[in-house]
Amino acid sequence: MHRSAIANFPRQFLRQYPSIQAPIVNRVTKPCDVFINHRGIDTKRTVVTLLYDHLFRLNLHPFLDNKNMKPGDKLFDNINSAIRKCKVGVTVFSPRYCESYFCLHELALIMESKKKVIPIFCDIKPSELRVLNDGKCPTEDIRRFRWALEEAKYTVGLTFDSLKGNWSEVVTSASDIIIETLVEIESEKQMQRHKSTPILRA
Repeated sequence: MHRSAIANFPRQFLRQYPSIQAPIVNRVTKPCDVFINHRGIDTKRTVVTLLYDHLFRLNLHPFLDNKNMKPGDKLFDNINSAIRKCKVGVTVFSPRYCESYFCLHELALIMESKKKVIPIFCDIKPSELRVLNDGKCPTEDIRRFRWALEEAKYTVGLTFDSLKGNWSEVVTSASDIIIETLVEIESEKQMQRHKSTPILRA
């Protein structure tokens, strides 16, 4: 989608979202449009938070654990619910991503829920991603994680080298793709609703 088309994103689509001036509590209570799956130690302070803030300024509802959750919330319950309710999953792969059970669990659930996935390969190549079995993880989880990782590795995404690239550019590119994907999902829903509407004959 051309940048000008993104700028003229259908108003009726954006109108369903409250103003960005709404209270911060809305970040917690509103169902999310975009779930951001990432390894915090690698990317939370850089591309992930920049992407979250950029999407939020566009009146979208991204989900990021440290932004949308508060003390006392059940970790898995809230994350699993956010994934199941989201429309798009953004997975930010990084060098230590596959060391995290939580990252791989989220990825597997995104794939199992058949969500649209947008991978961002940050400082790592798809071929370098692999699930290692250290004997501490149940066999079924290892199977799920490897399957989900293979699915993501062969999904077209963005690549970024933090030593050479521009953070602003990758955030803007990712946001454009997310918006285009959300438009496509909304269009598909409208077509399905149109098909299911009975035709009244005179």
